[in-house]
Amino acid sequence: MNQKLLIIGFVWPEPKSSAAGSRMMQLINVFKSANYDITFASACVKTDNAFDLTTLDVTTKAIVLNDSSFDTFIKDLNPNMVLFDRFMVEEQFGWRVAEQCPNALRVLDTEDLHCLRKGREQALKDQAIFDKSYLQNDTAKREIASILRSDLSFIISQVEIEILVNQFNINEHLLYYLPFLLDPITPETQKLSPKFKDRNHFITIGNFMHPPNFDAVLFLKTDIWPLIRKELPKIEMHVYGAYESQKVKQLHNPKEGFLIKGFTEDANKVMQEAKVCLAPLRFGAGLKGKLIDAMINGTPCVTTTIGAEGMYGTLRDTNAFIEDDAKAFAKQAAELYANRIYWNGKQKTGFMIINTLYDKAIYTKDVLHRLEQLQAGLQSHRQQHFIGQVLMHHTVQSTKFMSRWIEEKNKTKT
Repeated sequence: MNQKLLIIGFVWPEPKSSAAGSRMMQLINVFKSANYDITFASACVKTDNAFDLTTLDVTTKAIVLNDSSFDTFIKDLNPNMVLFDRFMVEEQFGWRVAEQCPNALRVLDTEDLHCLRKGREQALKDQAIFDKSYLQNDTAKREIASILRSDLSFIISQVEIEILVNQFNINEHLLYYLPFLLDPITPETQKLSPKFKDRNHFITIGNFMHPPNFDAVLFLKTDIWPLIRKELPKIEMHVYGAYESQKVKQLHNPKEGFLIKGFTEDANKVMQEAKVCLAPLRFGAGLKGKLIDAMINGTPCVTTTIGAEGMYGTLRDTNAFIEDDAKAFAKQAAELYANRIYWNGKQKTGFMIINTLYDKAIYTKDVLHRLEQLQAGLQSHRQQHFIGQVLMHHTVQSTKFMSRWIEEKNKTKT
């Protein structure tokens, strides 16, 4: 009998809208390759951009927050494993899973460390240097508790594993490094990638609902683009991304060559048409999907220290120039745009990085083996990490009764 996996999503996967959506589809494909029977459930409203999971033979289920109907659903499903998409989902449903299916392996996919992103955002607002005081925020208390309650957490960046181990003293046995899982770029595909002479303009891309992306576009518009435009007066900045708000649309200025293009159905196409990708991220966490898209499509980059974090492992060569100062960033962008030799070198390096660090074949077999090991020795694993049981016990009491209270309150409205 095939293993049963329940994935509880924070949202329905939107691979064309966000890196998080692409990441979820990669995880689903890993489990499909091992013939798991997958059910994907979410309490979020499904948008038009949501991927049709039924095409992959994945069962879908709409669930409700703070409602005991979930208890009946999961008890009947009786999965061998439950994957929580982000710590907020584990907070909402983890205790219910533990009560109804105590022998199910509970796995958390963090996507990125939210506490790290929040702390960096606050430090930027305060115009202060990011330090431990910013890292140990209220989000961290919730997120670390979720990691400790889970049997295993997928961490997308080696840098974030180091932070969890060194700053929060998390046992490495509770963490598993699992970056983006991609198909290698064959020599044939590399040859077909549009060359320097066939490309024009700059590009940046990212879901505008993600705060680091909007901040990066604003920083680009106000501080960086005027300097680039001065050097390259006929070149345009093309800004793509899903869910552009009115404040994003107001940045559109054809006279300045700063064009808000909005959502694109084909990120690969627009990335291949552009000559250089710009990613001036000033805060954030995890791995950056826009830089992955750029490498896949042979588009060299200019980014910041935050943007580059975790992307290149221990490799010395990168597909990007890395600058945090606006003037230095703009100078490198203009030089990369005009210099064919630099550009060709960065393109080749990007292909190499994808094949060296992100080839899904490197990770798929090992992660499935790790999960099988955990399932076989689950009780022993939990006994060795007793603090997780302590946190689950107290979480069950506090979250459970808050949820029950909300449930009863909702009943009185009907």
